[in-house]
This record gives sequence, C-alpha cells and structure tokens, in this order.
Amino acid sequence: MDEILKIVKERRSIRAFKNKDIPDSLVKKLIEAIIWAPSAGNLQARKFYFVKHAETKRKLASAALNQMFIAEAPLVIVGCVDKEKIYPRYGERGVNLYAIQDVACSITNAMLVACENALGTVWVGAFREDEVSSILKLPKNLRPVVILPVGYPSYIPSPPPRVSEKDAIEFVE
Repeated sequence: MDEILKIVKERRSIRAFKNKDIPDSLVKKLIEAIIWAPSAGNLQARKFYFVKHAETKRKLASAALNQMFIAEAPLVIVGCVDKEKIYPRYGERGVNLYAIQDVACSITNAMLVACENALGTVWVGAFREDEVSSILKLPKNLRPVVILPVGYPSYIPSPPPRVSEKDAIEFVE
C-alpha cells in the first residue's frame, strides 16, 4: 500500500493523551507540514499558534465547550485565518472560504505527519471564537478556525465505518 494512503487510513481522532512531551524535532516536522501546505494564490493567509502552557491550554479547553481533553495534550495548535492578507485579492469569498480551506490544508498536513510519527490529533471546530481570540490575544485580522490537540495517544480507537464509494462518489461524463 502507498505510504501516504496507509497513514490516511491509520489516522484516528485522538481524545486521550499520555503525559509525555513531544520532542522539538517532531514539533519542527509539524511546522514544516503546516508551512508547505498549498494556499489560495500562494498568499499563505494563515497563522498558527503553538500552545504548551498548561493554563492557556486549560482556558482553550474551556472555550472549546469544556472539551477538557484538549488541556491534556502536550501541544495545542490553533489555526487562524488572516483576513487582511486574503481580502484584498479575493474579497469576502477569500475570507469566508479560501483562507479557511488554506488552514484546513495545513492542519490536515500536520495531522498526517503527526500520525506518521506516532502522535495523535483531533480536529476541534466547536469553540467560542471570541474567547479563543481573547485567550491568545489575537489581532483583529486573525480569526481562529481550528484547535488541534497533539500528543502521544493513550488510546487508539477502532476505525469508524465509512460510506461506500457508490454513496460518496459520482462520476460525471
């Protein structure tokens, strides 16, 4: 099986983490995965906050509707859209779609690199944006769109069922 497809199939949403630090060499790989993701017009209208501070992680978990497993992860990445970078070229569609897609590409890259290196992640989209912005003291041009806890899994769930190809894919002639 192709290595990337193998990792895609092995990746799971992890919500329980070991109390074990992530080596700087792996953090560097996550950073590279994020930076090398494609972006609309190559504007790279995104910014990522790497959070290791325990109290800040706890506040983020609280802002994420009390999903306290976030605070257990040794690293939490918050992905943000940079509205000022994308708007001049792409307007509202850039702010409300393209830049969000750009952050999604970066976070997906990070999730796959994390999995390849025995780290677990889970995409967290349920959070109060204004609270996250306040906790991280984000400037007005940045909008948080994802919280990604990262760490060594203490539990790896079984693969969830997937829809059939017939239900998911339509070939158009």
